Amino acid sequence: MRALAASGKVRFTHKALCELAELDLGLDEQDACRVLAGLTTRDAVERVAAERTGEWLHVFKPRVAGTLVYVKLVLRTDCVVVSFHREVSVDEEDGEDQG
Repeated sequence: MRALAASGKVRFTHKALCELAELDLGLDEQDACRVLAGLTTRDAVERVAAERTGEWLHVFKPRVAGTLVYVKLVLRTDCVVVSFHREVSVDEEDGEDQG
């Protein structure tokens, strides 16, 4: 994954591009690729099978400019970024559900 990101072999879903823009950290696709290239095993959270395709989705939670970010991707011949957004804590989710 890091090698794919470093060589620019990364695609973003429409959803991930929208999330990246909404992240409000001034990141573009190249910046996101640098984040991917710098991911470590400490950033890894889980691996889940996609319901529709059965492919493994890799979830990471790195800190970017002091902000905890949720990154989900799938590895094929390239790296496909499925999600790239600010991590929402359980407390924040509960507050949104109540409001």
